[in-house]
Amino acid sequence: MNNNGNNLQIGNLFGIPFFINPSWFFVLGLVTLSYGSDLARFPQLSGAVPWLLGLVAALLLFASVLAHELGHSFAAIAQGIKVKSITLFIFGGLASLEKESETPFQSLLVAIAGPLVSVLLFGIFLLINTTLSLPAPISAICQLLASINLVLALFNMIPGLPLDGGNVLKAIVWKITGNPNKGIIIAGRVGQFFGYLAVGFGILGILKILPFGSFWTLLIGWFLLQNAGFAAQSATVQDKLDGFTAEDAVIPDSPIVPADLTLRDFANEYVIGKQKWRKFLVVDETRHLLGEVFVDDLKTVPTSEWTQVRLTGLIKPVSEVTKIAATLSLLEVVKLIETQNIKEMVVIKEDQEVLGLLEKTSIFELLQQDAQGEAIKKA
Repeated sequence: MNNNGNNLQIGNLFGIPFFINPSWFFVLGLVTLSYGSDLARFPQLSGAVPWLLGLVAALLLFASVLAHELGHSFAAIAQGIKVKSITLFIFGGLASLEKESETPFQSLLVAIAGPLVSVLLFGIFLLINTTLSLPAPISAICQLLASINLVLALFNMIPGLPLDGGNVLKAIVWKITGNPNKGIIIAGRVGQFFGYLAVGFGILGILKILPFGSFWTLLIGWFLLQNAGFAAQSATVQDKLDGFTAEDAVIPDSPIVPADLTLRDFANEYVIGKQKWRKFLVVDETRHLLGEVFVDDLKTVPTSEWTQVRLTGLIKPVSEVTKIAATLSLLEVVKLIETQNIKEMVVIKEDQEVLGLLEKTSIFELLQQDAQGEAIKKA
């Protein structure tokens, strides 16, 4: 049994790692007790039988949630998207996908696949209950599972993230605007609205001011607020990044030097009193990359010869450098940095002219400057 954070892996489903959050066991016990108490009212059930049937009903409920997430997963797999995991937790389930769908329509298909599975299960349990002559307790379980799957489908279609309806709204806005981040931002804001609504109903219900609303309503509202807010905030940052290019985030004092410098000029202008860079990229007169030179290599040449020796004598082939186009969006740059664990990149134009280096810190600084500029405009 593997541990992924606080989640426990209990196996694989169709090649998808299946995890259970510890909170799931609490809900399993709670649901078992609740269903068992209801089933204990049937006179034909005695002893531990109601609680055993309650456990079966609870497991079937979570199997329905799992089927819901598998619906999302199979829709994603059909699009060539890898499903990293499925996790059951206190509020239901979550299918973690490797990436976003490529088109709004494909995103819509993934979003509605889960609720469609729940509607299908609702129909199956309803059909079983109405066409077969079942013992009263079993009929009650089928009726319960039918109702739960219908509620699961309807609740998930609320048009706010992180619910499926929020992903549907995101796909619609994406189609209209052509920007997936705009869809996430709007769906996230709607999700926050419903989150505040649920929190309010929960508090008023607990205080007996309203006839509905409970502690669970409050928890669900808090869950919506946390996840919808994070999604909207993340999308806002991504949308901002998509508005900049790699050229915008080039480090102003990038360690780039011309090849025709003498070692003395190089030391005086770039090294002495300046400890930031220990390695420099060397370019020719057209700013095409020739190689790199290390500050420590200056020690290999006597200082008396520094005025005669040029940097070309110390140039080494560039190692472990990633070149990116100046026009590449910063959003794509960040994705490269995160997925390939790249520390720095060389930004070049179409004609191979080197513009400078780009690092994570230079991206952060650019965003900070932009935020400060926006704040000044608003003031």
